[in-house]
Amino acid sequence: MADDMKPLVEMRGISKCYGGVQALQGVDLDIFLGEVHALVGDNAAGKSTLVKTLAGAVIKDEGTITFDGQPVHIAAPRDAKALGIETVYQDLALADNLDVPANVFLGREATKGGLLAWFLDKRHMEEESRKLLSKLKINIPRIRQQVRFMSGGQRQSIALARCVCFNARVVILDEPTAALGVEETRKVFGLIRDMREHRLAVLLICHNLNHVFENCDRITVLKTGRLVGSRRVKDTTQEEILRMIVSGSTGSGVQALPNPVRMAAE
Repeated sequence: MADDMKPLVEMRGISKCYGGVQALQGVDLDIFLGEVHALVGDNAAGKSTLVKTLAGAVIKDEGTITFDGQPVHIAAPRDAKALGIETVYQDLALADNLDVPANVFLGREATKGGLLAWFLDKRHMEEESRKLLSKLKINIPRIRQQVRFMSGGQRQSIALARCVCFNARVVILDEPTAALGVEETRKVFGLIRDMREHRLAVLLICHNLNHVFENCDRITVLKTGRLVGSRRVKDTTQEEILRMIVSGSTGSGVQALPNPVRMAAE
């Protein structure tokens, strides 16, 4: 991240109301290539609304989004995908009755072309899926098996691989290890770190501060729809982040939002 002076994504003054409920109020967020950025806060902090705004699942009421230095309008998931923003929600959105290649290419199936354009090119999808799994160090011995018979960690890995397959630049993960055991959680975070090494920007919603401090580069804290502050992991402690989550305060004399460009340069 230190080599990238300018954020890939800049969200400024993002606000959203649901009826009389102010879900977000003037929130700023920066996302850099090659970093894992954790978004933390209590329930109803606004985390899901913020990431869904970036993913195109929620339309903001106010604010601006800049992607790679250009103002963008994200009004639907297809707008986000066109920019290279992919999202993996907790339900993973996998088709249990299909195998790995069919899930990786779900909604973007490869066809044979020409007179056979109506037929799926299953061989191509399988070959590309194998290459992708190898690149991401994902071990699934039987990729033609229906995903319903696979472990939670394998299913999460498939969902992540599907994002990478289509030239994602930003991957949004909503509690990716919430239902996983210790070993599967370790493997999924290993995959997330590998995605960082491949110069992807990862935005992660996570409630486990141990996981955040072990695997992330930067943390942004929200409380009741407002930005509390952002910290680099190496410059903060779990105690400080917990205080920010609970009290909504950074403490006396501490700036709520350090300049992210200056942070990247330091």
